[in-house]
Amino acid sequence: MLNTVACVLIDRLEPFEFGLICEVFGIDRTADGVPPIEFRVCAEEPGKPLSTNVGVSLTPELGLDALVGADLVAIPAFTIRDEYPPAVLDAVRQAAEAGATLLTVCSGAFLLGEAGLLDGRHCTMHWREQQRFAERFPLAKLDPDVLFVDDGNIITSAGTASGIDACLHLVRREHGSAAATAIARRMVVAPQREGGQRQYVELPIPDCSADSLTPLLTWMLKHLDTDHPVSELARRAQLSERTFARRFVAETGTTPHRWLTSQRVLRARRLLEDTDFSIDDVAQHSGFGTAALLRHHFHRAVGVAPNDYRRTFAHRPA
Repeated sequence: MLNTVACVLIDRLEPFEFGLICEVFGIDRTADGVPPIEFRVCAEEPGKPLSTNVGVSLTPELGLDALVGADLVAIPAFTIRDEYPPAVLDAVRQAAEAGATLLTVCSGAFLLGEAGLLDGRHCTMHWREQQRFAERFPLAKLDPDVLFVDDGNIITSAGTASGIDACLHLVRREHGSAAATAIARRMVVAPQREGGQRQYVELPIPDCSADSLTPLLTWMLKHLDTDHPVSELARRAQLSERTFARRFVAETGTTPHRWLTSQRVLRARRLLEDTDFSIDDVAQHSGFGTAALLRHHFHRAVGVAPNDYRRTFAHRPA
């Protein structure tokens, strides 16, 4: 049970990520049937203002001793830095040793990594910071695709909105679905989202390192809805099949088949966002031919089914 939640802050705080922790754990929801939670906001120097990234400051009233006895220690996002306050790292380690669950939102996981608490543990990180995180904490078992990871006493979330998902998941785990649904209803958010963060990552057209295949790639983009055997592509490029395949990989970083598939997925994403085409029509216009083939490649690349993606990202009038 989460009877006490302590949120620990450091300088250069991301206020939205702090706010979502407050929204889930810091507001009295007992009238909605949510068990009472004691919420503490603490920092190394109580009473000292901490800067944020939006030009305002926050002043925690409690010190790091407020982590003692907390069932959950929540760490919001901060500006990533080379060093973290040693006293904060020690306090978080001690809380973990005492049995507290640790929850991070987005870049807050860097603090746990710096404390050595993610070595050998499953975790996740915002897609833009994954490489930086993996290089800095190679012993952490980073899952790049999910919205959050529940690894027992450590829960990490990928980004801003996924912090809400992680917090509600923890409420559901500790207090049941009714409590999580009640909080989600008050926040006007889904109690549980499907899919992972691959659906939020842009799929740009791969760059070419030379101009020799650019005209061919442009032609392929205009004809994604037709088949493109390697023999036909090689003929258009006036190359042998072996030379064409080698040059294609050298210039795009991938094979013709994989390049076409990624561009067809990108076309399908745009059709799902901008049109009301049926799934069969999206499959035809994007070059997959059948809805079954579209679903297979779309889920593999994006992490969710086409219909689920459309429900989230379709452009609708207000």
